[in-house]
Amino acid sequence: MRTFTAVIEQCPNTGLFVGYVPGFPGAHSQGETLDELQRNLTEVIGMLLEDGDPKLESQFVGTQTLQVV
Repeated sequence: MRTFTAVIEQCPNTGLFVGYVPGFPGAHSQGETLDELQRNLTEVIGMLLEDGDPKLESQFVGTQTLQVV
């Protein structure tokens, strides 16, 4: 079993949730709910892993809150 971290955003125009795994080409999807997005991302990642272990281009580290004056 592998674990990946996904970044999730919500499109203000469509309301869809959009997710992607940073540094993992092709590992992205969308869904009307967070549950649907999770299912879709899991399916996409599973299909990508059928081609072998990915060579990740980067690794998710975290987020920062910035204050700009």
